[in-house]
Amino acid sequence: MAKRRHGAKDEILLVPFLDILCSLIGVLVLIIVVLCVSMTEQTDGRPEAEVEMAQEAKKLRKEIDSHKKIEVIVNEKIATLDELQKQIEDRQQRYIKLRKLQSTSKEILETNQKLSQQMLKELDDLLLELDGLKKQQVESKAEITKLLTELKKRQVPEDKKVPPVIVQPSGSGMAEDTKVFFVEAAGGALKILGAWGTEDYRLPANAETIIGDVTYNHFLTEVAKLPKALVLFLVRDDGQGAFNNGAGRADNDYKVRIGKLPIPGRGTLDLKTFDKYRGKITPPQAEALKATPIPAPPPKADTKQKAETPQKAR
Repeated sequence: MAKRRHGAKDEILLVPFLDILCSLIGVLVLIIVVLCVSMTEQTDGRPEAEVEMAQEAKKLRKEIDSHKKIEVIVNEKIATLDELQKQIEDRQQRYIKLRKLQSTSKEILETNQKLSQQMLKELDDLLLELDGLKKQQVESKAEITKLLTELKKRQVPEDKKVPPVIVQPSGSGMAEDTKVFFVEAAGGALKILGAWGTEDYRLPANAETIIGDVTYNHFLTEVAKLPKALVLFLVRDDGQGAFNNGAGRADNDYKVRIGKLPIPGRGTLDLKTFDKYRGKITPPQAEALKATPIPAPPPKADTKQKAETPQKAR
């Protein structure tokens, strides 16, 4: 009896699966390439232009420090030259006196013959010393001229000075009705920037001065009256201690909303991007401040307002 033939089995085609796999691999490779290109355009989260500007500013600061050292050396040389000039004048006066003594009458010369001989010897020594001082003076002048020439070569051109620091809000910005007041914290001092006009007000940032300074307390009192006011502290590299004291007084005693923005470098501050948000208060009256005690801080509320800190991309 003939065996029954088995029907041909259907074959499973793997071509569609491989197509999908290859497409997925291609998409992943494309995503990786895009990410790599994006990362090469930035350095530590900063644009290349800003990194180059920071490097140039650092180089300029080093040159400025070098110029200051040369200036100190030049001042020392000038002081030495002045001292040598005084010594020369003193020797010349003594020389004149000796000459006058020689030109006196015979009687005085006879009575002071021994003294005259000693003084003549001293005069010769002084002349030799005077010649040495003159040579040293010439050498000092030549060295000073050389240093001044070198200092002039190393002067930073106007177009390469430290660029200003542009302060700007980050992200989507802030509410249109926000009133921003700026206080710079640097070098153990606070500076209120144009809160009641074009002039700034600077005060030491120690705790005793901040508590007792009438103008600073007037500033905080007036800002506390504005419902959506923000005091933005611009903190330099050496201004953390000043910020702690100034911001602590504003937050704890006046319940003023504060913000903190670190400022890199030592360039001047450019606040043009905040022009439409800048707040103004009434200026302190000099006569009234002399006779008026420090305004008492407003009563503490049950809840604290949290400071909103606009940050610039770092």
